[in-house]
Amino acid sequence: MDQYVDALERELDIRFASATDWAIDTLYLGGGTPSRLGGAGVARAIAAIRSRASLAADAEVTIEANPEDVNEEAVAEWREAGVNRLSIGAQSFDDDVLRWMHRVHDAAAITRAVETAHRGGIRDLSIDLIFALPEGIKRDWRSDVSRALELGPTHVSLYGLTIESHTPLGRWHSRGDVDASPDERYEAEFLHAHEALSAAGFEHYEVSNFGLPGKHARHNSAYWRGVAYAGLGPSAHELQDNVRRWNLSPYVDWLRSTNAGVDPIGGSEELSAANLEAERVYLGLRTTRGLVLSDQEASRVVRWIEAGWGMLDATGRLVLTPLGWLRLDALAADLTLVRSHY
Repeated sequence: MDQYVDALERELDIRFASATDWAIDTLYLGGGTPSRLGGAGVARAIAAIRSRASLAADAEVTIEANPEDVNEEAVAEWREAGVNRLSIGAQSFDDDVLRWMHRVHDAAAITRAVETAHRGGIRDLSIDLIFALPEGIKRDWRSDVSRALELGPTHVSLYGLTIESHTPLGRWHSRGDVDASPDERYEAEFLHAHEALSAAGFEHYEVSNFGLPGKHARHNSAYWRGVAYAGLGPSAHELQDNVRRWNLSPYVDWLRSTNAGVDPIGGSEELSAANLEAERVYLGLRTTRGLVLSDQEASRVVRWIEAGWGMLDATGRLVLTPLGWLRLDALAADLTLVRSHY
């Protein structure tokens, strides 16, 4: 813990030593398991940020937490440091499924984590669930959605499982030990979650995210609007003035650079006008903010609307429906191609 936070402080010194008016609206500790830092480690990391930046009085301060890391002492220290939102990696409420995922926690630990956070004064809670598990995994998705709702979260994030070739799951799949979830099952589970969460008062405001009114994730929403953000730590990304940069990914390499007083940058790219336009289309379509259309585009998407994939809101923006979000990549690519020709 000390080694990591010491290196984080050095990175701040290296990259932002001259910053005098760095104002932060949202702070998000994630991209891994920051809750493993415990209460003291998270408090030190946030203190390092506060010593170099101005955190808004109403800032959203989120930490991703494994259920097994949420205890009364940690919650008290997180709360004292300014954390006001937890994103809890539940993934499932089925103990057999959690063991298959190699998760350390069981279903009871998820409930304990939520109750502990509530007692400690953190009531803005997001619960993460994974759907579309491989065929052969006996998982009751409807039960998982219901049990998540019973805990009274303010936000729910859903992620369809993808099989990557370089992972153990990818190797199991290539050997034929597991089969990928069929598209029909992926669609059915996604649409069931939409219906159940919407009926419970949640707003499906982004393809993977549901929030109660006023409880949309402000930090993630900034990404989708193209707002500038900074990134610190191994593999962290950031965006500023149309330039995206990323840090060295391996922890040891990042640590070696910061110890030597060297910016741990792994690479960067300046986004071209075409890049920016493609991102505007994709990010607009993945949220209920939608996308402003030209007359040419409006005539092109008529068939999408007729198919139930999208609709025009009161301002004339195209907003995809859940059925449209299931086709997000293809629809975004289509509109991007159209825009590239005029």
